[in-house]
Amino acid sequence: MDDHNSRLIILASGSPRRRELLSLLGLPFEVITSDADESTPPEWTPAEIVRGLALRKAEAVRAAAGERDAVIVGSDTIVVLDDKVLGKPVDELDSKTMLAALQGRTHKVYTGVACIGLQDGRTSVDHRVTSVTMRAMNDVEIAAYIATGEPADKAGSYAIQGLGATLVDRIEGCYFNVVGLPLSLLGGMLSGYGISVLNLQAQ
Repeated sequence: MDDHNSRLIILASGSPRRRELLSLLGLPFEVITSDADESTPPEWTPAEIVRGLALRKAEAVRAAAGERDAVIVGSDTIVVLDDKVLGKPVDELDSKTMLAALQGRTHKVYTGVACIGLQDGRTSVDHRVTSVTMRAMNDVEIAAYIATGEPADKAGSYAIQGLGATLVDRIEGCYFNVVGLPLSLLGGMLSGYGISVLNLQAQ
């Protein structure tokens, strides 16, 4: 199985954060941005949303990926507060509303990961959940954070790997899950395709 460590990973995401996280594993990969429809049925649970969208994103780049010995990786992240999904803000007012609702409270971040083996069509899907507690913030702090532009394209209107780290009091679970790609989960999933992160590093 060691020769499978040379298998290419195709990241079905245009997210620079996911690209940076995947690069930490030291594995060969390329990026094909997925344009999958991200709408979901209203009755889907948070877990169903992230798992379903992760798989949809991976499947969306399958044709463009060709017939190589590669594994497609799709991922999706959402923020959930009081059973309500908080997506990316539509504008600054939406960011303010989200951050005001999150401040001083604990919410959950769900990230789904899907892998598809190009040659055999083998598919696996899983997800992780991390609890994040935000500190109490005043309106001035919220406005100042929004003014940095960082919340604009982030689920829940914050980025834990950026200035948003100053808003977070504590987390329970995988940090990388909150950024957008749970590396421990992904590493375990890739091992099912003959790709071993640690063996590769040891060679």
